[in-house]
Amino acid sequence: MTRVDSLRALMDERGVEAMLIHKAENRRHLTGFTGSAGFALITARDALLLVDFRYVEQAGAEAPGFEVIRADRQFIDTLAEVVAVRGLSRIGFESDGLSYQQYDEFGRRLAPATLVPVDAVDRLRWVKDRDEIDRITRAVEIADRAFAHVRGMLRPGVVEREIALEMEFFMRRHGAEKEAFETIVASGPRSALPHGRAAGRTLQAGDFVTLDFGAVVAGYVSDCTRTVVLTEASAKHEEIYGIVLRAQQEALAGIKPGMTGREADAVARAVIADAGYGEAFGHGLGHGVGLAVHEGPTLSPREEATLAPGMVVTVEPGIYLPGWGGVRIEDLVVITPDGCRSLTRAPKELLVLS
Repeated sequence: MTRVDSLRALMDERGVEAMLIHKAENRRHLTGFTGSAGFALITARDALLLVDFRYVEQAGAEAPGFEVIRADRQFIDTLAEVVAVRGLSRIGFESDGLSYQQYDEFGRRLAPATLVPVDAVDRLRWVKDRDEIDRITRAVEIADRAFAHVRGMLRPGVVEREIALEMEFFMRRHGAEKEAFETIVASGPRSALPHGRAAGRTLQAGDFVTLDFGAVVAGYVSDCTRTVVLTEASAKHEEIYGIVLRAQQEALAGIKPGMTGREADAVARAVIADAGYGEAFGHGLGHGVGLAVHEGPTLSPREEATLAPGMVVTVEPGIYLPGWGGVRIEDLVVITPDGCRSLTRAPKELLVLS
């Protein structure tokens, strides 16, 4: 319920009497409920969880601090009754959590109460507690083992999709609920695609192969990227890989609490720009990870949010050269009181595999 108290402090700040929570990640974070549908409604005194018939028993077990209300009709019908009984007049909602159609319908059905957009609910998830970091760490360990396992498959003649499938099977067999996102395996010229899905391409000698993968444990995700080269590394392979590795190492050494996401990004970006490849690093240095694989804060040229101990972020510089290939190296780190600590243990030296 400490998380609910934090939400109530936000409600006071935004001048709303209640907060309607619909986004799955926020709902789970606040209530513990893992079902796929439902609304949480938090007031100064009440913590309510509205679910349909499928989830009544599950919600009672997973959200013991909440009063579970069964919605026998549409959610909006039950919600309107709850709001009317309590005489609520200003109800906050996640500004990115309702579709326009839902906002329009809820606004009409909950009248005379006013719906007030609140844009900071996700921020309550940014700093992780010990239990959350433990779950993420377990997800990282499974992904690390999957990379070690699949290295034996990375050789000329193997199809990208076969590698991705084997990684998913391995992670599931070793304790993952599922993969955190669609596994990326991009080889040769396709490694220049930052989010190149595993395709039917056959790995060839001289390819860079980029793998981006993660596992889910108890709802929390991991995210890792490694790039290897097949058979023999050319001077260009070594140059590009060395620049990206140096950029990541300097970022890992420099990231600390009190730094903005923009400042963290600049540490790695300067290394790549000074080497003459600034235009080939088109994405941010990283992003928060937790119940969602992409959450705040970001490490990017536009992020002014300040890093704080307990935040978990990726550090993933890259260089992408269309028509030739690319490199990305990504670790998952937790911000500590005096710097950051990498959770990822998969090797980062340039691996030449045959």
